[in-house]
Amino acid sequence: MKIQDFRNRQQMHSLEGLIDTPLQIAATDVGDGDAVVLLHGIPTWSFLFHEVIDPLAEHFRVIAPDMAGYGYSDRRDRFDRSIEFQADVIESFLDEMGVDRAHFVAHDIGGGVALILADRRPELVRSMVLSNSVAYDSWPVDEMLALGHPRNAQLSSEEMTDKLVESFQFGLSRKERLTDEFKEGIVAPYQESDGIVSLVRNAASLNTNHTTPLTHRLHKMQQSTLLLWGEDDRWQPIDTAQRLVKDLPNAELHPMRNCSHWTPQDNPDEFVSETLRFLQATPVAV
Repeated sequence: MKIQDFRNRQQMHSLEGLIDTPLQIAATDVGDGDAVVLLHGIPTWSFLFHEVIDPLAEHFRVIAPDMAGYGYSDRRDRFDRSIEFQADVIESFLDEMGVDRAHFVAHDIGGGVALILADRRPELVRSMVLSNSVAYDSWPVDEMLALGHPRNAQLSSEEMTDKLVESFQFGLSRKERLTDEFKEGIVAPYQESDGIVSLVRNAASLNTNHTTPLTHRLHKMQQSTLLLWGEDDRWQPIDTAQRLVKDLPNAELHPMRNCSHWTPQDNPDEFVSETLRFLQATPVAV
């Protein structure tokens, strides 16, 4: 899907009570049935899922927000960007959307948000598909630590685009999947001046202390969980998934061969088929 088509069906939602002014969240909401919430990571936005949303929406109601500070959601310097705050935002957003229980399909730091919610609000999280997710002390990676330096808020659009394009070389194993459509879509919100500043603020917020406290509580998370993991990922390597499958009581691991970090783009067909197989077999969480 081209970025303009993707943007055209995003809608803005105004959330009260999170900060001293309404917080604006951009989101896609398509399909019918049980809710499936897609949570992206950094430095992407919900466009990461542009090839998997419609196939999933043939079976579920698919809700894909841009997290606060990402994509076309609120970018102002008026709120925290940590995954703890993102969990607050997603809770409030789902309440606004009338969703009191959902499957979570979450990538990278979105997986950290899902884990926080699974611990905090187990009745909200029916199941989880964690794809190359942060956990334990596996993050932030060096590139994001460097990006978070305040001086990078002064980068030009060309300089920020160069930084993001460089990351594409490691985020995908299948070079034919590095399409112009994907490149243009991912970088688009971060070519604008407020988007550049916002992405730097996002990177600066990454804090491993927001997942390490969950480590001793993972065994209490009863949600059925699929670890859908690109084997070639150098940022969130598969040994994190192998540890999670031992610590989460109802988890299974599906390694994705010849896939790196951005699994929904590297192999969208396998991503969709495995996610559907798992979700359609998932019993109601207790």
